[in-house]
Amino acid sequence: MAETGAPGGPPAASGTAPYAVELRGITKRFPGVVANRDIELRVRRGEVHAIVGENGAGKSTLMKTLYGMHRPDEGQILLDGREVHFKSPADAIAAGIGMVHQHFMLADNFTVLENIVLGSEPTRGGRLDRAEARRRILEISERYALDLHPDELVENLGVGARQRVEIAKVLYRGATTLILDEPTAVLVPHEVDELFGNLAELTREGLTVIFISHKLDEVRRVANGITVIRRGTTVGTADPRTTTVKQLAEMMVGSELPSPETRTSTVREEPVLVLRDLTVQSIEGRALIDAVSLTVRAGEVVGIAGVEGNGQAELVDAIMGLRPLASGEVHLAGSGGLQDITGWTTRARREAGLGFIPEDRHRQGMLLEAPLWENRILGHQTQPPASKGIFIDRKAARSDTERIMAEYDVRAPGPDTLAVALSGGNQQKLIVGREMSAKPRLLIAAHPTRGVDVGAQAVIWELLKDARAEGMAILLISADLDELIGLSDTLQVMLRGRLVATVDPASVTPEELGGYMTGARTTAGAA
Repeated sequence: MAETGAPGGPPAASGTAPYAVELRGITKRFPGVVANRDIELRVRRGEVHAIVGENGAGKSTLMKTLYGMHRPDEGQILLDGREVHFKSPADAIAAGIGMVHQHFMLADNFTVLENIVLGSEPTRGGRLDRAEARRRILEISERYALDLHPDELVENLGVGARQRVEIAKVLYRGATTLILDEPTAVLVPHEVDELFGNLAELTREGLTVIFISHKLDEVRRVANGITVIRRGTTVGTADPRTTTVKQLAEMMVGSELPSPETRTSTVREEPVLVLRDLTVQSIEGRALIDAVSLTVRAGEVVGIAGVEGNGQAELVDAIMGLRPLASGEVHLAGSGGLQDITGWTTRARREAGLGFIPEDRHRQGMLLEAPLWENRILGHQTQPPASKGIFIDRKAARSDTERIMAEYDVRAPGPDTLAVALSGGNQQKLIVGREMSAKPRLLIAAHPTRGVDVGAQAVIWELLKDARAEGMAILLISADLDELIGLSDTLQVMLRGRLVATVDPASVTPEELGGYMTGARTTAGAA
């Protein structure tokens, strides 16, 4: 490990090639906060360079500055030894920089092809040359194993497929430096292997990758160099070949990595959620969920493992009442026992005790341009502390938002701060605090720690464990297999819309679980 007095590592030696990307003394201020302070970063051409740090440490702000979304208040940006000044992302793209954001920027009602070429359309006779666009997209797809289907609507894609579209979009524009923000957050082990193989191919061809991640074991595996950022400034660099995960965690947050492991059973006999032969179909009549039956009991965490796009999102939508059923029933425990809520609205289900941490906090969990106190009551506006008769009690909502901010370590100036100003981890902690505060009978937790740092991850894991111990039923969907195995009392595997296996979380390994998820292993007990 090299935690240096001159963060970012030594300057390039005389006679060597200039750095592909060099940031010198970058400072970026926003009203009331200094997001970046005197940041140093040096990345060589043809390497994967990782940036790690807590949520709110300033990683995303720094990358948005490099990508032209922000202009630095102080400091210099150099590409291949030449200073550049970007007024917009268009300038950065023209200079060969592409960014795949943690939260994707795609138009749902456009096809894969239309999203990829948007703004860079090949034309013939003044019209979009679809044949040429399709040829180039398929060439990129095949070369980097992205498995793209140009005519498919983005709204029909899972999160993993959307990420691949974003990567193709960057490559289509000829980027030579790629910024990837949490690229493995939605991937299972074999997909991570494939992505890392793709990154190796990119760097072999001379491309440069800046890799932002909270998964420190993956960072050590894929990166050639690591820069650690804490509280807006660079605190040092590390060599992944000689630095342990524990050392990286200590550089980031001053503590060891947490573990999701919990093996003391708190499962009670009382069923809280019962699904009976749940079937969901696409508009074309294809089964997205095929006769799924499932029970979640009080004090139990039931985990659902599956490769992205195998029905997990549709299952959650069906339970929440966001997607109509072709057949089947949903039953939820009430004061008088199980009640059939199949025909109930989403609002009625929420009021009956259904909590929901959504897969994508921006699309389903927050109003980014609204203040935190409004996001605190989102989905709970008919219940205390939000309601006062038929009116919203703004004073009580603000006060309770301050409570959540204190209890759940949501770092923001106050309840009137806009949600968009928070880091991803702080947004996630607000959502978790909101849902936990309602004390639901059943909590649907879809990727609850996606995109959060090790400190926030530990907080969320402990909250889920405590809620389980108090008798809350939890349905956990996650792409983090260690999280699924560590937290679950019962673990189901979903493949092509069906529950195909039940595995023992006390004994299964991530590699074995990945085999069941892809259909390579089929010997586990029937679900």
